[in-house]
Amino acid sequence: MGEWKQYLSENQTKHLEQWKDFLRIPSVSTMSEHRGDMERAAHFLAEHLRGVGLEHVRVMSTAQELENVRTSTAQQQEYMSGFETSQQGRDSTSHPVVYADWLHAQGRPTVLIYGHYDVQPAEPLELWQSPPFEPEIRDGMLYGRGSSDNKGQIFMHLQAMEALLKTAGELPVNIKLVIEGEEEIGSPNLPAFLISHQDMLQADLLVISDTAMLEADQPAICYGLRGLLSFQLDVDGPKQDLASGFYGGAVHNPVHALAQLVASMHTPDGAVAIEGFYDGVNEISEDERQVIASLPQDDAALASHLGVPQLYGEKGYTTLERRWVRPTLEVNGIYGGYQGEGEKTIIPADAHAKISCRLVPNQHPDRIFSMIQAHIERHTPPGVRVTVTQTGAGLPYVTPHDHPAVQLAAQALEQAFEAQVSFIRAGGSIPIVETFATQFGLPIVLIGFALPTANAHGPNEHMSLSHMEKGTRALCRYWELLGQQG
Repeated sequence: MGEWKQYLSENQTKHLEQWKDFLRIPSVSTMSEHRGDMERAAHFLAEHLRGVGLEHVRVMSTAQELENVRTSTAQQQEYMSGFETSQQGRDSTSHPVVYADWLHAQGRPTVLIYGHYDVQPAEPLELWQSPPFEPEIRDGMLYGRGSSDNKGQIFMHLQAMEALLKTAGELPVNIKLVIEGEEEIGSPNLPAFLISHQDMLQADLLVISDTAMLEADQPAICYGLRGLLSFQLDVDGPKQDLASGFYGGAVHNPVHALAQLVASMHTPDGAVAIEGFYDGVNEISEDERQVIASLPQDDAALASHLGVPQLYGEKGYTTLERRWVRPTLEVNGIYGGYQGEGEKTIIPADAHAKISCRLVPNQHPDRIFSMIQAHIERHTPPGVRVTVTQTGAGLPYVTPHDHPAVQLAAQALEQAFEAQVSFIRAGGSIPIVETFATQFGLPIVLIGFALPTANAHGPNEHMSLSHMEKGTRALCRYWELLGQQG
């Protein structure tokens, strides 16, 4: 154990500079102007994997995967049918998957590691204290887009493997990596990729580092993720912008209509007002409520950190319950009309909103989307036309945390961080997790190292350098413990 610890310490500066180089690539999957950067990030990652000592490194296109599955077995076609439905109307853009492995630990477990190299858009840029793609260290944190979600956590795995290979000449377990470039747009092509390469990706367990710890230096293993539904709401009125002095009071303003529709989706006390939205949603068990209540949560401190006068949400539930185990509907962006300097007294021709739901078990994205369509149809005001387009979907995932692989992960975390592990849910979504569970039948270990306040999708995203160091050591120790199981 001492040799890899020393190697990590001696190569800390080198690893940090490599990490920064990766973060400098603006691999924003949702924006077409970054398509070249996506390719560059995939090949940067592949070259780094070769340098670590991994084998069979490949940059694999996902462009033809869905067509391949259409000609596959009836069972695979049935499994994929729901994904094709959920991706209708989406941009057909695809980005490559990076694969690598090391398979010489005979008789030892095979671990499949999943991650993603794409990142969220960095806008609005003016809210960043330093440029989002120019990494900067401040107060023990590395700031930059992707530092925690997910490039930084991918690099922790690579550093751990490098340290073990360079010091021992081998890994304690067999490793396969699949690192995609479409997670931030809902992984539209990855389910088909997984089915097409199911034999190549067979493993004994799946490990994902794309979640957060409970708080600073308080390690956690996540046992539940919320699902996702995202959609675009477009409201069209007159064929062009109109002068409000001539036509105000004669036509319905699309921005007003959109505001009415958005307001209709919640009750005054914060619950979602879509008819049937909560059908089938299980109440939190008393045992789980007690576990969640035992975790540290200071509402006043959180409100202060977030810069809001007070927290807000569905009545009858604590903040952690609302964040982890209750479904939500949130407007992510709303726009329409004149946005420039000064005044332009018009009635806009159109208005738009981007909306997402976080879903919990027994809520299927397609069924919820049908309910939302019906709600919007019932509440559309006269004088406008409304279009609703589904843009993304992912199923929720909850797993028991008493599996031996999960318990070994907890042991490794406790040794590295010298603190007791908490078992938590996460409010976010990793859409592909449920696919892995359903299609491969694997136990899944969600072992993340980001701060819960890391601003993963917002300005000034960051990763704790201390978490980076301790997390890499935890991963080295985890592979050792798994290897000892034979």
